[in-house]
Amino acid sequence: MIPGGQLMYTTDIENYPGFPEAVSGPDLMERMKAQAVRFGTRVVSENIVKTDFSSHPLKLTTSAGDEIEAHTVVVASGARANWLGLHNEERLARSGGGVSACAVCDGALPFFRNKTLVVVGGGDTAMEEATYLTKYASEVIIVHRRDAFRASKVMSERVLANPKIRVEWNSQVVDVLGADFITGVQIKNVSTDTTKTVECGGLFIAIGHTPNTDFVKGQLKLEESGYVATPSPWRTATSVNGVFAAGDVMDSYYRQAITAAGTGCMAALEAERWLAHHNIGDAQPPVLETADAPSTMDRRFAMRDE
Repeated sequence: MIPGGQLMYTTDIENYPGFPEAVSGPDLMERMKAQAVRFGTRVVSENIVKTDFSSHPLKLTTSAGDEIEAHTVVVASGARANWLGLHNEERLARSGGGVSACAVCDGALPFFRNKTLVVVGGGDTAMEEATYLTKYASEVIIVHRRDAFRASKVMSERVLANPKIRVEWNSQVVDVLGADFITGVQIKNVSTDTTKTVECGGLFIAIGHTPNTDFVKGQLKLEESGYVATPSPWRTATSVNGVFAAGDVMDSYYRQAITAAGTGCMAALEAERWLAHHNIGDAQPPVLETADAPSTMDRRFAMRDE
């Protein structure tokens, strides 16, 4: 996992409050880190590779083999975009060269305006992103590997009726062209086995995201899609007492920087209240109730699936 998550791939963030002139993803992440450190946060630059939430204190093991014990844990490991795995793709995404995995995040940037933009995917997300991009693009081309979308009927019909959108059926993007900035893509028709070059000013990959939850599998209840389950609506509590989740690791719907920050605040407040309820401060922790015997406060904050 990259510290800073998906925003590290974003050159200009224009939809985060407080930055009227936009801010780069890496710069915003550095500012957030500096603010946290200023208030006493200790940053450990290691990945968590193993967790044991079966009893308190909660245990986490780092990639260096160190074990960390905690009264509460906020899982905020995010999600990663699924990429095509092509040469140039990740490089141009990192450098702001016109490749993105989030049209809503980047599509309104001046860089993409009045250009031909390519969207890869066939689900609802791809339909939403293609429709959104028509506000700014001269043309939007959807590249889909099958002869029909898997998106909902309503979303599919809306896209097919849009005069600014055309579809390359039974096709795949097999190469991304351009040195510093994208200049086009190579598209292969899997039915005819022919390849052609399409000039474009942007490529948006919309083939889903994968939550970074490998290190909590078997410890927390997960949704079928792999996201951390938060049993109670508008809460960040998970299936284990004292463990909370925030950001894209528990949100497969909004996936925005501001909503991730909002759930981060919610998780911090819930963790603080959980600690206060158990009278946990600087003193040694008392023996805590297990997940099998939740207290009234535990039920109130829906920290387990009942």
